[in-house]
Amino acid sequence: MQDILINWAPQETRVAVVENGAVQELHIERALERGLVGNVYLGKVVRVLPGMQSAFIDIGLERAAFLHVADLNPGPKTDAPLVPIERQVFEGQTLTVQVIKDAIGTKGARLSSQVSIAGRLLVFLPHDNHIGISQKIGSAELRESLRARVTALAADGGGGFILRTNAEEAGDEELADDIAYLRRTWATIRERALRQPPGTLLHQDLTLAERVLRDLANEQTAGIRIDSRMQFEALQRFGAEYTPGSVGKLELYRGERPIFDLFGIEEEIQRALARRVDLKSGGYLIIDQTEALTTIDVNTGGFVGARNFDDTIFKTNLEAAGAMARQLRLRNLGGIIIADFIDMTNEAHRQAVLAELKKQLGRDRTRTTVSGFTQLGLVEMTRKRTRESLAHMLCEPCPTCQGRGQVKTARSVCYDILREILREARQFDPREFRVVASAAVVEMLLDEESVHLAGLSEFIGKPISLSAEAGMNPEHYDIVLM
Repeated sequence: MQDILINWAPQETRVAVVENGAVQELHIERALERGLVGNVYLGKVVRVLPGMQSAFIDIGLERAAFLHVADLNPGPKTDAPLVPIERQVFEGQTLTVQVIKDAIGTKGARLSSQVSIAGRLLVFLPHDNHIGISQKIGSAELRESLRARVTALAADGGGGFILRTNAEEAGDEELADDIAYLRRTWATIRERALRQPPGTLLHQDLTLAERVLRDLANEQTAGIRIDSRMQFEALQRFGAEYTPGSVGKLELYRGERPIFDLFGIEEEIQRALARRVDLKSGGYLIIDQTEALTTIDVNTGGFVGARNFDDTIFKTNLEAAGAMARQLRLRNLGGIIIADFIDMTNEAHRQAVLAELKKQLGRDRTRTTVSGFTQLGLVEMTRKRTRESLAHMLCEPCPTCQGRGQVKTARSVCYDILREILREARQFDPREFRVVASAAVVEMLLDEESVHLAGLSEFIGKPISLSAEAGMNPEHYDIVLM
């Protein structure tokens, strides 16, 4: 069973999904930085790039969005070559497009012209006639029954549908209501597209609090607690219309302590931003996130409790597999992920660890694929990335090290200063050189490097004075010609 906690403030909404006392997922939405995935815009083609088979689309944002030819009216996958994008769109053309991936780093938002509108039970595909079924609905008989029912219910009106997991036990009336709601929404979007100028937002996805009822709440959800009376009442109204099964699970939190403090979520957020993740056995993970990929390194640490070395490695890797899957969800890590488990010589152990990793990843709402062990003993996997990771959302590069994670030692900076003074002395003839640097660098020049400083002063025939500036970047310094 799981509990969902919602911490709401005018500037930010935070949601934590807790299972067995451990936080499994964190979702954050800020009023000024709200994600765009799911939003539908009336866009204008500003540039077509045949060499990249892409086009830049102005949708009213600071940065033009990106539309690839594969996302331009994508239909059923065939072996037929794609029609070149320059033969499908032209500069100045208006298109109804939907954001499928938020802008990340220097990349603009990614778009698709195949609009999909999510409801409680179904996803509506206005430009398709396909009836799809969620892969999590496993029974072949049930899948065919659902497909036949939706096909009959949606016979008049056109468009395709994908049945979501929570449609598994839905009745015909519920399905018909969802179909009607989705078609009304699409009709409103089309009407606005005819009346509004390019760059207009035609349809916005639900808020994070509303998506909790639509997407996160399920039969395993014991309760949904929210700490805002205004939002509690708003969710009750929304749930009564669209997710009646979840309304009874809503609960207004009235405690004096902040809801995230009471359940230890704030500490969990801090741990999710750390590079090191400790395991209960004494081992630990090291997680490094780069722009291209994420690496996860497993270490035994202080764990020596097993009967032999192979068992120690196996138990550490087995625990790490579960922790790894949880951290991917918690930190919302996406893209290419490389896991470096501790080397195992026993093939049965390797397969058991891989099976445990796949089992734990199977709980993820985001699509993941695992490629197995490589020749180097690494596990390659991918996780669909649609939004910024937790670290990218909450943090920025360190102004001291500029994101490198390390700075030069005080001794290295001292030697940089000595070389710079010698360089300056060959070009200029001041009365004195004054060095302004951090306290640690000045202290080292006065102590351990004082002989070298005095020798340089004698060599260039000029006095060298020192000035420490509190709070100065340890790598920065100024040499003032007096």
